[in-house]
Amino acid sequence: MTSPVLDCSPYRDRLLELAAELPRVPRQDLYAFLDAAKQLTSRLPEKLVTALSEFNADGNQHGYLLLRGLPVEPDDALPPTPMSTPAPVGRPLLNMEAMLALVGRELGLHTGYAELRAGSLYHDIYPSPGAHHLSSETSETLLEFHTEMAYHVLQPNYVLLACSRADHERKAATLVASVRNALPLLDDASRETLYEVKLPCCVDVAFRGGVADPGAIANVAALYGDRDDPLLGYDRELHAPDRPEDQKAFAALSKALDEVTEAVHLIPGDLLIVDNFRTTHARTPFSPRWDGKDRWLHRVYIRTDRNGQLSGGERAGDVVEFSPRR
Repeated sequence: MTSPVLDCSPYRDRLLELAAELPRVPRQDLYAFLDAAKQLTSRLPEKLVTALSEFNADGNQHGYLLLRGLPVEPDDALPPTPMSTPAPVGRPLLNMEAMLALVGRELGLHTGYAELRAGSLYHDIYPSPGAHHLSSETSETLLEFHTEMAYHVLQPNYVLLACSRADHERKAATLVASVRNALPLLDDASRETLYEVKLPCCVDVAFRGGVADPGAIANVAALYGDRDDPLLGYDRELHAPDRPEDQKAFAALSKALDEVTEAVHLIPGDLLIVDNFRTTHARTPFSPRWDGKDRWLHRVYIRTDRNGQLSGGERAGDVVEFSPRR
């Protein structure tokens, strides 16, 4: 099986040159910032472009691509790990935010979600005391397996996570399980039961419209598309199959995904691209120290014209409204 890791350290100087040409304060005008990034993608290293193009065309067996060795500031040159969100509009561009702009524009369109983080495009991911167990800001509990926004009609094609700081003990792992690896472990009966059956699904807190528990307001098929190479819509916490046969098949799928899980320990200079239509991902617990040097990732969501996620006329930087899958 081909490695999903691409060593980008030979391209560091070229990438730093491109980053230096981007607007220094991206949040002042994100449309202009992302347009500038698109112009610069024509000068990305050829091997990087090839890897991104191949992954964009049909993914891979692992369900992710890890770019390692990208340019990141020395730890002492970084600001303190954030403690609030969204980021200040005037915060200067960080190297890993620049990498998310360049890589993301090579793949597709950065997209914000109106109900999530006030519609911001760039999300700082950091530990937060008392965070909800479904939130990316939780740290000392397992963030369970989920396909990002599987319940959203306009779910992102890719989740991009870039690391400026790892956790102190380097224990935190992003777990990824690919349906392409799990499918051979799933029995035929379970596969047939789940295929294109729309299972009741709850939604994350941000999409509940202020209602504490609106119940399963979406319906999401766990397996759909090509029967021999299906897409995956899976959320261990939010899916709520109600028929016994569906519950049994969903449990079998969960077991298969657990058996093929891969752990990715993100270190500074890493950028992880998760194929959000073929995987489910999670994050293991870690212990923050609240010293300004805790784990700090940057996240963006990318949509492409695959899987019906674009209808035409969209721009990188658009913010979309919630529409649940039915």
